[in-house]
Amino acid sequence: MIYIRSFIFNLLFFSTLAVGCIIGTIIGLFSQKATMPFWNKFWMPMCCSFLKICGITIEIRGKENIRQEGVIYASKHQSALETYCLSSYITKAVFILKKELTYVPLFGWAQHLYGMIAVNRAAGGATLKKLLHDAKDRMQQGRPIIIFPEGTRTKPGKSTEYKPGLVFLYQNLNVPVVPVAINTGLFWAKNSFLRYKGKVVIEFLPPLPVGMEKKEFMSELKKRIEDKCAELNKESAAQYPHAKMLLEQAQKD
Repeated sequence: MIYIRSFIFNLLFFSTLAVGCIIGTIIGLFSQKATMPFWNKFWMPMCCSFLKICGITIEIRGKENIRQEGVIYASKHQSALETYCLSSYITKAVFILKKELTYVPLFGWAQHLYGMIAVNRAAGGATLKKLLHDAKDRMQQGRPIIIFPEGTRTKPGKSTEYKPGLVFLYQNLNVPVVPVAINTGLFWAKNSFLRYKGKVVIEFLPPLPVGMEKKEFMSELKKRIEDKCAELNKESAAQYPHAKMLLEQAQKD
C-alpha cells in the first residue's frame, strides 16, 4: 500500500506544483508582492494537504518563537518537505538557494519572481557581497530569511559542517536567529519515491540574540539544532518501525 499511496501523492503533488509554477510565474511578472499570498496562503497549503493521502501529518512546535519579520530562520535540512511547507507558517519568508535552481523551467522562474535569494557558489568573494545586498533588500521589505546552514540535505541522525554564510548574515544584519529542528527525513527521505506514514514535527526553538561572538554563536546554534533533532528522531523511532530502521541504516553509512 505504501507504494500506491506514494504514487498517488507524488502524482497529485508535483502536477499541482507544476500548475502553481505556471500561475505563479504569470502573477510574478505583474506583481512580486502578489506571489506571496498565492503561494503561502493558498497553493502550497493545498499541495501539502495531499500528504494526508500518505498518512502524514505535520505538527508545529514552538509557535511562540515564530516572527513574521526581522529574523533569520536557520533550519536543519533533511527533505524537500520543509522547502514546501515552511513558508505556510512564515508567510513572507524567502529562502536562500543555489542559483542553479532558478534555471529550472517553471519552478526556477517562479522562485526568482517570488524573490528568493539565489547564491552563485562559484563566484568566490562576490557571493557574500551579493548575498548581503539581497538579504538587506528582503529585510527592508519585511521578509524574514530561511537558510539551511549545512547547505545541503542530510540524512536523519547525520550532520555536516555549518557554512559561514549564516554567521556572515547574522553579524551584518543584526537580527536574531531562530533555530529550526525537524524530523522530515524519516517520512520523506532524500531522493526517495516513498512517503512513510507518521507525524512530521517542525520545531521552532528560542532565538539566539543579536551580538553573540562568532564561535559561540555557531557552536550554540549547532548544538540546539542537532540536540533537538536527535530528540525528535528518538521520539519517532519509538513510534514508527520504519523510522527506527532508517536511523539504524544512517548510522551504518
